[in-house]
Amino acid sequence: MSDRHILQNQLNNYVSSGPYPMHMPGHKRRMAPAPELPARWDMTEVPGVDDLHEAEGILKDAMDRTARLHGAAQTWYLVGGSTCGLLAGIRALAPMASTIIAARNCHKAVYHAIELGNLSVRWLTPPVEPVFGVYGSISPAAVAEALACCPEASCVVLTSPTYEGVLSDISAIASLCHEKGVPLLVDEAHGAHLGLFPSWPDSALHLGADLVVQSAHKTLPSLTQTALLHLGRDSLADPQEVERQLDIFETSSPSYPLLASLDGCTGILSHDGEILFRRWREMLTRFHQKTASLRHLRVLCHGRDLLDNHPAFFDFDPGKLPICTNATPLTGTALAERLRKHYGFETEMACGEITLAMTSLCDEAAALDRFAEALVQIDETLADVPLRAVPLLPPPGESVTTIARAVLHPADSVPMHESIGRISAEYVWAYPPGVPLVAPGECITPAFLTAMEALARSGTRLHHSRSSTPCKMVVFA
Repeated sequence: MSDRHILQNQLNNYVSSGPYPMHMPGHKRRMAPAPELPARWDMTEVPGVDDLHEAEGILKDAMDRTARLHGAAQTWYLVGGSTCGLLAGIRALAPMASTIIAARNCHKAVYHAIELGNLSVRWLTPPVEPVFGVYGSISPAAVAEALACCPEASCVVLTSPTYEGVLSDISAIASLCHEKGVPLLVDEAHGAHLGLFPSWPDSALHLGADLVVQSAHKTLPSLTQTALLHLGRDSLADPQEVERQLDIFETSSPSYPLLASLDGCTGILSHDGEILFRRWREMLTRFHQKTASLRHLRVLCHGRDLLDNHPAFFDFDPGKLPICTNATPLTGTALAERLRKHYGFETEMACGEITLAMTSLCDEAAALDRFAEALVQIDETLADVPLRAVPLLPPPGESVTTIARAVLHPADSVPMHESIGRISAEYVWAYPPGVPLVAPGECITPAFLTAMEALARSGTRLHHSRSSTPCKMVVFA
């Protein structure tokens, strides 16, 4: 039996020698819904294949293997993405109607957890990096001030790394939180690769966070929708309460192919991770060297752009390639279109003046070299233009009530220009990255409208949670 794919082999052995399935799923492991789908080891919770919500057999063994790889006290497999882990983790740490401290640039899943728990929030708004227009790190000083002003806080919730790769000083922040007896939850969805092998930034898990949520599928060899929830060593979180909340927020019929994907990812990294990560670093080093000649386009913390140029950053994940167009005639959307149309590259995201490319240990070296060469070729066709800066997240307006109450408030739909000074009854965000520009219950400010207009001009599509048209806002009646 290959110890790279233990759970998959165990499922196959069960199918080969186990009883006939007079139970779910309906395909009976005989009729795959589409060619090549792994229906053979698509199971339900029966004796022999364990139960994710009360794991004591092969799934417990698989999660324990992953916990050892990542250095966690305990790891839970998630088949509902990092969203599931954030909802369960925040609910486990913050009782109903309590108060939390949270970074304003958190993913919308954090806002939904706040809404579901009727939580009050003291926001930590990160600084905006002036050239790239992306958000910097949450500083320990900002967290210390929030803890002093909000001693009743149930937990602190941060995103590190951000969608663009910016990291905060989690070690210092965790120490400050623990001095006050306040648990720290870190949304590390984009950092499942951190802390595993040398020459990469460390993981929040190793730096003292109490709960850490990671999307394995974002940067590691695992299927979409797979994620991990880690319990830190000496964590202030109650693992039994975490499990109770996972029972609420995670499906009671988890996908065994997704669970096998997480275990298989663990097997690959355990056996070949050091070689794969070293190769990934070598590819990024070549990219760094090849893009040093860029004169107009800029790649954040790559080429001639160094980490030291960004005092708002504590650290940066080199696997992310945010490309800034604000010194060129192009918008982020226009650059993404050119890369797609003329060079055959589909980037992760285009928002405002940024085009984001993501790399992983599974990239082809030739493809990353070719991507660098494409940027150089495009750069040679561009002329300098006056620098533009587009803040992606305006400072939040005054919050008059909790998000939970705001979404139930009687509301009207008004033209966008008439919404200034009114109270929002909806979320507005660009997805990705899924960080709300305004949340229900917040006063709509001129800065919000300016950011909306600038993003729309750049070709960025904005999403409203209630309004059926982007030229209107749903506000308190």
